[in-house]
Amino acid sequence: MSAAILVVNVGSSSIKFALYDLDEIAEQLRGQIESIGTKSRFQVRGALAGMLGDAQPPAQGDHAAAITWLIGLLGDRLDDIALQGVGHRIVHGGAQHVAPERLDDTVLASLERLTPLAPDHQPGGLAAVRAVIAQWPGLPQVACYDTAFHATQPRLARLFALPRALTDEGIVRYGFHGLSYQYIADVLPRLSPTRADGRVIVAHLGHGASLCAMRARRSVATSMGFSVLDGLMMGKRCGRIDPGVLLYLQQHKGMAAAEVGDLLAHRSGLLGVSGISEDVRTLEASDDPRAAEALELFAWYAAGEIAGMAAAIEGIDALVFTGGIGEHSAGMRARIGTRCRWLGLTLDAAANAAGAQCISTADSRVAAWVIPTDEEAVIASATHTLLRASMP
Repeated sequence: MSAAILVVNVGSSSIKFALYDLDEIAEQLRGQIESIGTKSRFQVRGALAGMLGDAQPPAQGDHAAAITWLIGLLGDRLDDIALQGVGHRIVHGGAQHVAPERLDDTVLASLERLTPLAPDHQPGGLAAVRAVIAQWPGLPQVACYDTAFHATQPRLARLFALPRALTDEGIVRYGFHGLSYQYIADVLPRLSPTRADGRVIVAHLGHGASLCAMRARRSVATSMGFSVLDGLMMGKRCGRIDPGVLLYLQQHKGMAAAEVGDLLAHRSGLLGVSGISEDVRTLEASDDPRAAEALELFAWYAAGEIAGMAAAIEGIDALVFTGGIGEHSAGMRARIGTRCRWLGLTLDAAANAAGAQCISTADSRVAAWVIPTDEEAVIASATHTLLRASMP
């Protein structure tokens, strides 16, 4: 491989990366760093994995330290590969950044100003951009936004019932996980040409979780809103909550805004309800009744939000499970599927347990699929397109 594209995907709990041949957009290397800040784990696979397989990330340290280590490692070990550009997942593009674009000082400054809207995500994504600048000065970089996929939503789907002046300032529903939804939208026609352009709800269930209701493979509504805290219950995030609770915590429990923010983002969700773990695998293996209750509550939230998404698109033809939990937890899919029977969904228990691609019965009115997402492939494709457009 002579010319290549590097993709860096900084999430809230991991950093993923992949290397693609520029001409074929063929994946040559894929890896990730997990459990950042506790006991970091490094995994890598692919044709070029041997070049990185013995590396060990710093056991302690934050996202910034892990990003610096990773970019330095790639610079040292892949020095004989001609990198042509780097594509990044940037969580928040706001109202102005609604398509992949080349990064420059002006774009970076604009994205910095969006940090308060995604404080656990935006800094990591931008730190990766700066680490690449330090390692490969002048190398073209492309930003791909998680919010961009939802720019097709109708205005009503994006509004809060707030004074119009606040709406005009940008306090609207943006939605997230857009790169994952873009990938699912791209592959749906190959799975089911007859349903792909119908009423499809995609459940991206992982450490962060959300839903997207699509028609003609375009976003019509999504469960996340102004921030990544909205909608579904998640690993450590509370999801949808009565705003009166937040006022009560501040006015009567004496909690500062920062404390409330930490509670909602880092101490709630599966972790908070169970008191055990945010990891569905750990909870499913536990016989503690608190673990069972947390799992049932997760399914309750998901089924309720699926119903809301169905209302937005006036029905449902297919439900897609993706993300770490959606792809790997047959138990959670079964819990959610059971609560969605009234919508016309009947899961095939054996197919679901086996992790088949189609997990609905033949006579189910609503089709159900399990589709592994690939955000890195979406970023690589967009980066390739922009790089080619700028080449002589």
